[in-house]
Amino acid sequence: MTKSEEQDTPEQLLHLVLGGELTDLQGVEFANLDEIDIVGLYPNYARAYDAWKGAAQRSVDNAHMRYFIVHMHRLLDPQEEKDKA
Repeated sequence: MTKSEEQDTPEQLLHLVLGGELTDLQGVEFANLDEIDIVGLYPNYARAYDAWKGAAQRSVDNAHMRYFIVHMHRLLDPQEEKDKA
């Protein structure tokens, strides 16, 4: 990859989309960890949001089912967030 191509490539900020049935609608504890739906890992928030929205819409009939977007880049490099503050 040339330097010009590197500059045109947006920064990779990994996001994980996952979901499952919750034990309580007010919390984030999953009823069964063996049944967690890992939708995928995405290079940016926009693509993760699209995947989250699709998964959430498919499970709309189950009130206890919730999907989440996890900002993996924040877990991989927590110093990055401190530098931005």
